[in-house]
Amino acid sequence: MVRQAHHKMKSLVIIPTYNEKENLEKIVPEILKMDDSLNILVVDDNSPDGTGEIADRIAAKNNRVFVLHRPGKMGLGQAYIAGFKYALGKGYDYIFEMDADFSHDPKYLPDFLHNIKEADLVIGSRYINGVNVINWPMSRLLLSYYANIYARWVTGLPLKDSTGGFKCYRRKVLESINLDEVRSNGYSFQIEMSFRAWKKGFRIKEMPIIFTDRREGKSKMSQKIVREAVWMVWRLRLANLLGKI
Repeated sequence: MVRQAHHKMKSLVIIPTYNEKENLEKIVPEILKMDDSLNILVVDDNSPDGTGEIADRIAAKNNRVFVLHRPGKMGLGQAYIAGFKYALGKGYDYIFEMDADFSHDPKYLPDFLHNIKEADLVIGSRYINGVNVINWPMSRLLLSYYANIYARWVTGLPLKDSTGGFKCYRRKVLESINLDEVRSNGYSFQIEMSFRAWKKGFRIKEMPIIFTDRREGKSKMSQKIVREAVWMVWRLRLANLLGKI
């Protein structure tokens, strides 16, 4: 009797970048050393600081790193959508969302890989065990904390941290969502993706992480991102009532 070889799950960490030259070269080796199943896709929005060229240089030397170039700054959500389509096309089993700026610590990646065995979507949560955010001004912390309460109240999504962007999906979750219908970007993109997964009956698990504000570069946070999230949760609620989710 011939025993079948165990299928090693393939994982892709998607990192959207826009002016992240200070961080990219540092974070890539930290990610890759966490597990040999991890590959990286850098989705660069034509960064003026040369991040895309740095990504190409890294990829040329490492067969676990890939780069997707987009013509300009088209938003975080659409960067992830492009990355998701790439991941599905290349046959990855687990697909991560992760920031380039070390606010998402690579040391948590093995915990995600452990937890995804019992879930379909794992979210690194800043608020599941109290408040675990370092170096944020109080105004931004309060905005984030109450945005999550607001999103939970409007949509019913049973998460403490629906706006967090450190996540791992099973491929079947992304296959089940019509990615071309997802239009939102910043905070609201994270809420929308989790809401769609939840409404389709997938198992969502939050695991605690400590979030530390970026070491280098500038935050991409803006009032436009906040406004989009405020209205988008109502749009999700309405779409769900109309049976369009």
